[in-house]
Amino acid sequence: MTLRSRISRKFLLASSQRLNFRRSVVLNVKSLNERGLISNVFPALDDKFVNRLASKSVAVYTGFDPTASALHVGNLLPLIGLLRFQRSGIRPIVVIGDATALVGDPSGKNKEREGIAADVVAGYSAGIRANIERIFANHAAHLWKSQTKVLPELKLMSNMDWYSKMNPVEFLGGVGRNIRMGAMLLKDSVQSRLNGPEGMSFAEFSYQAFQAYDWLHLFRKYDCFLQLGGHDQMGNMMAGYELIRRMTGDTAHCFTVPLVVNEIGSKFGKTAGNAVWLDESKTSTFEFYQFFLRLPDTEVEKYLRLFTLVPDEEIADIMAQQTAKPELRKAHKKLADQVTLLVHGDKGLELAQRATEAFFGSDIKALASLDPGVVSDIFGRAFVSNLNFTSGITVFDVVMRAKCFADERDARRVIAAGGVNINFSKMRNPDECLQVGEHVLPNEMTLIRIGKKNYYVVRWNS
Repeated sequence: MTLRSRISRKFLLASSQRLNFRRSVVLNVKSLNERGLISNVFPALDDKFVNRLASKSVAVYTGFDPTASALHVGNLLPLIGLLRFQRSGIRPIVVIGDATALVGDPSGKNKEREGIAADVVAGYSAGIRANIERIFANHAAHLWKSQTKVLPELKLMSNMDWYSKMNPVEFLGGVGRNIRMGAMLLKDSVQSRLNGPEGMSFAEFSYQAFQAYDWLHLFRKYDCFLQLGGHDQMGNMMAGYELIRRMTGDTAHCFTVPLVVNEIGSKFGKTAGNAVWLDESKTSTFEFYQFFLRLPDTEVEKYLRLFTLVPDEEIADIMAQQTAKPELRKAHKKLADQVTLLVHGDKGLELAQRATEAFFGSDIKALASLDPGVVSDIFGRAFVSNLNFTSGITVFDVVMRAKCFADERDARRVIAAGGVNINFSKMRNPDECLQVGEHVLPNEMTLIRIGKKNYYVVRWNS
């Protein structure tokens, strides 16, 4: 083969690879939109966006302020979006807002956030970093099927890295003069606070300037021209877009993901008080798995499209099976399996599946086979009691010692009404004595169910 033909072949191969990469990223954006992962886009997408995205040097980012020790299910969608871009060859970046957490984001708040001490923020940041690293590691180990395509490496950083090297005069003189007050004042979250009884602090008002600079910093250093964020973050993201435009003359884009809400339209999150956490110390693997398994039938297809990487064709097939035999709940099981595998890995999924089989399959053998040492991991420590077994201990005694009830009269009433089950057997006599082998299993464990959904575990000290 001549030198010219070798060069020509190499050029054709490189051109083919560029075309394939371009096709991959275009199809990815289309898929994000069709699956409902994009709720809004700014500015409108054009050929320049496609060409920019098809460059392997660019990056996409999302960010989280460490205002709690872990992320929750509502935070998972931006990470799913990052994973999808990572699959198409775009480098993912996550910024943990150690600096901005000290300022406080006013978005969606009717009063100022409580200040958080720097050492507390540092602890929260470590927890969130661990959540994110585990999710990306689980994706690469268990959900990424390609044997040849290498995933771009996740870049995980703190915005304190650059703010700690910048003084206030430098920030105000360089960044502040390029941020327009009019746009900031027009934000709904700002207007509602300014007109409210408590007003708004300068720290909160300046928050969007800091988040805007985060994006400018990433844009300059990593060619990060795309940001993903929650639907309620569009105002802050537009501030970043405008700062990039004014200081570089270039264009960036932002995608918002939908808010995660329940069937009555209420959002999930720490403020709402119903967060499903991505950390097993706050929401056990069993509780996490059950959250997805218990979703209403009307929600399961939407969640499969949003929270999993299962291909559209496979989702369509699963939903057809669900329609044909809804009692098998195949769609719910696929959803719970996939999200738990992503967040908690193969061991966490196995634990949740075994617990589900034991607790909801009414399988006494499966229950007896559980290792008592992992029961706390399955249920969470709040629902596990360590008690001493004594001859003559009654049903009433054990439900009170296990803190299933706060009031003795309620306990006797519910037991008499058949609302207490021990190891899948309905108990009606509060004074019935527990029997080893029936009520105390060979693994020295007792499962108590109050009503239909409230479970408690007793581990008997030997």
